[in-house]
Amino acid sequence: MAFRKSRLLVKMFDVGDGVEALAFLRQQAPYQDAPRPDIILLDLNMPRMDGKTLLQHLKQDDNLKRIPAIVLTTSEAESDIVDTYDLGCAGFVTKPVDLVQFLQAIQNVEDYWLTLVKRP
Repeated sequence: MAFRKSRLLVKMFDVGDGVEALAFLRQQAPYQDAPRPDIILLDLNMPRMDGKTLLQHLKQDDNLKRIPAIVLTTSEAESDIVDTYDLGCAGFVTKPVDLVQFLQAIQNVEDYWLTLVKRP
């Protein structure tokens, strides 16, 4: 819902849980026609497969490992920050509680990863 209210100039896709996210990213049924994302916004607290496990799968997959995965979560735990960077996340953003600040954080992620940074 918050993403729909944002002014992002990108197409965003969401899935219900970590297992679906992996299927989407690997273009497995029912996501065979899913587009390859430029960045992945990843929550740590997902059903069926948590964000750390999904991040581990992403970074072990030769077809997905170069896509920046940015953790976007409510956690501020130092262990989550360290663990996700050790697993290869490109950034860790704590979700602000305020909707306006949250949308600004998403805009900042978009500006940085899709405009400023050059990637292979």
